[in-house]
Amino acid sequence: MKNFKSQWEISQNWQLLFPLLGIIGLGYSAYKIALAIGNSLPVFVIILIAIAMYWLLLKVTLFIFKKLENKWIVDAKWEMIRIFIVFAITGSSSVFVGRPIMKLIGITKENLNPFIYWVLFIIIGLIFYQILLVFFGWLFGQGKFFWEFEKKMLKRFGFGKFIN
Repeated sequence: MKNFKSQWEISQNWQLLFPLLGIIGLGYSAYKIALAIGNSLPVFVIILIAIAMYWLLLKVTLFIFKKLENKWIVDAKWEMIRIFIVFAITGSSSVFVGRPIMKLIGITKENLNPFIYWVLFIIIGLIFYQILLVFFGWLFGQGKFFWEFEKKMLKRFGFGKFIN
């Protein structure tokens, strides 16, 4: 455990919560992917697929950590896990917020061309993604990181003149 803590620069026990949440999130994602791939397969095959997907997701995630380790300025490596969790929650939340908003303003697949519907869905989801990213970043104690990230993103979208 000391080796794990030193590798992820964990100085207090409460910080172990984020690697644990990351492991649980990877496991859940692997399980959902396995169900999507082999819904009609026997349970033991789905479990084997889930284990393989977990291993693959873990390898990809650790590879991304290595690539972003020098690019993102954080105080400790475990904070990167917290940042990844914020991105995951924000992505899912923007979809869950976007759908009811679309229904509220009367936009459905039935009353609109599917192409236009999906373009509008992506635009509305992207707007809420920007808002939720800063909110969840603040909620998880990474408000400054996500505000700087958001300013860069808004500048790329051409809204730099509205940011200080």
